[in-house]
Amino acid sequence: MFNPSRDEVRQFFRDAWRKEQAGQVLTPLEAMAIDWVKAHPEYHPDLEAPAEQTPDYSPEQGRSNPFLHLSMHLAVSEQLSIDQPPGIRAAHAQLAARLGSEHDAHHEIFECLGETLWEAQRTGTVPDTDAYLDRIRRRASR
Repeated sequence: MFNPSRDEVRQFFRDAWRKEQAGQVLTPLEAMAIDWVKAHPEYHPDLEAPAEQTPDYSPEQGRSNPFLHLSMHLAVSEQLSIDQPPGIRAAHAQLAARLGSEHDAHHEIFECLGETLWEAQRTGTVPDTDAYLDRIRRRASR
């Protein structure tokens, strides 16, 4: 399993954005990431800034971490592409239809994923994929 460090994740997004700007060929994962980078132009300055100027994005700063946000989009996109956990693709489609936006559906799924991961950490167990899907389905049926 691939487990990149914080700096490696940040460099991945920076390199993909640089390659996109230069018109270079992207890997499939980079292309998927760039779709989300393009959907978030507010993060472009963060991607273009030198690595040594990247803040920690602590909650006290009052701004979201663009690298975490883009990573969440990428994680959900990967889950949807392989329908893992099984049923997430259909739940996402229902949620996107209700919200009228696949992007907004991703943001709702972030909340479900975050809650699922928090619960697993709190209980010292593996993430409960059934609970994760139930959370998404509840949001989709509101």
